[in-house]
Amino acid sequence: MNLKILLPFRVFDQKTGVQRVVAESHAGSFGLLPQRLDCVASLVPGILVYETDADGELFVAVDEGVLVKTGDDVLVSVRQAIGGTDLARLRHSVEQEFLTLNESERNVRSVMAKLESGFIQRFAGFQHDR
Repeated sequence: MNLKILLPFRVFDQKTGVQRVVAESHAGSFGLLPQRLDCVASLVPGILVYETDADGELFVAVDEGVLVKTGDDVLVSVRQAIGGTDLARLRHSVEQEFLTLNESERNVRSVMAKLESGFIQRFAGFQHDR
C-alpha cells in the first residue's frame, strides 16, 4: 500500500510498500491490509502503526483526523503528528498535547456558544422592541 500522512500545511510522511496499518477510531483500533475493501474512518488521538519491508514497524502519534483507503492508497489527514520509536514517549505526547488541546478547544467552543446565544437573545429583544 501507499501511505500518505497529511497535516494542514504539509505532508508529514509518505511511504510506499506498506504492508499493514493500524489506527484508532471512536469504535476502537482497526487494521488495514492491502486487500481490504475501501473505507473511511474518523480517527481519535492515538498511535498510528504501520509496517514496511524497509523500515519495519513505525509509530506516529496523531491527533484527530480522517483515514481514507482507496485501492492501494491510504491517506491519513490529521491536525498534528509526532513520529518516534518509543511508544511510551509517544503515548505521553498524545495525552499531554493532543488531549489537552482538545479540552482547550472544548472550552473555547463553550465560550463561543454562550456569546452566540447572548447575541441572538439581544437581537431577538431588539426586534421585539421595534
